[in-house]
Amino acid sequence: MALTPSTMLPLGSALPLKLLQERLTPVCGGPLEPSQLAAKPVLLLVICPHCPFVHHIQAELVRLARDYGDRVAILAINSNSTRTHPQDGPEGMRRQAREQGWSFPYLQDRDQAVAKALQAACTPDPFLFDATHRLAYRGQLDGSRPGNGIPCDGRDLRAALDAVLAGEAPAAEQFPSIGCNIKWHPGHEPAWAR
Repeated sequence: MALTPSTMLPLGSALPLKLLQERLTPVCGGPLEPSQLAAKPVLLLVICPHCPFVHHIQAELVRLARDYGDRVAILAINSNSTRTHPQDGPEGMRRQAREQGWSFPYLQDRDQAVAKALQAACTPDPFLFDATHRLAYRGQLDGSRPGNGIPCDGRDLRAALDAVLAGEAPAAEQFPSIGCNIKWHPGHEPAWAR
């Protein structure tokens, strides 16, 4: 397994709303409606079907959706190249969502424009935007990794969600997520991925 940390996009960065609406292809959960995102926090989860780090957190994503999905817009985004990783295409995404019982939208970032706007680097790579759609948290769900024996409970992301929902800023100290690198289209890797 490759270990790639998230790039830690600067806090306060704006949600790339126009890109979300124009460049993402819905695979599960229907089309992305602007009303789904209006005046509420937005949690973007950059994930994919094949990554062992994503497999490790899948059950926690179900719990996060159950515990926060009525107050936070949760969107899963798959930015991996299907040219190099066809298993991460729509069929794999539908199977993953079905097997996990995910109710949140799962969208494909075919041209990788959203991943580039977020400076996403790995899967999983969570980005939490507050109700004004400014980045409040980016980093790990928790300290758990495949095989390290730490329970996967989402404690870091949950603390950030609780703070944002209370109208407060999450803790300033945020730890990068670690996972598999995003599989960029050949020849289109952004500078931070080289």
